[in-house]
Amino acid sequence: MQLIQTVIVKQILTEKSKQKLLDKYFAGKLQMQKEYEQLQFELKKLEKAKKYQPSALKNHFEKELQKRHDKEKLYEFQIEQLHMLPLGSELKEREVQALVEVSVGDNWDEVMGQPTIIIKDGMIEEIR
Repeated sequence: MQLIQTVIVKQILTEKSKQKLLDKYFAGKLQMQKEYEQLQFELKKLEKAKKYQPSALKNHFEKELQKRHDKEKLYEFQIEQLHMLPLGSELKEREVQALVEVSVGDNWDEVMGQPTIIIKDGMIEEIR
């Protein structure tokens, strides 16, 4: 019988992977800033058009602006945390699903233990 099992993929932090993550976080932060500015521009444009009720319009845009602001703060936090981590640290990158073959007589605890794949600079380093 086959079962679906969650496998954790961890990345070992190296100079290369750290820089890649920093680039990703800075790009995400910049994207949130651009979206924030674009939403502010759209709000002003729609307020001048006076086609919509000002209070409803402002409420909707404030929610969207707050979402972007919160995401930007999250990117800032991730950048700060990444600077504090020493090289060689293991970071949880994602979870994937895997098929596991089980049969009568297998040790259930071993089969259902949490498997982990360790990646270093894009290459599988270890499977635990």
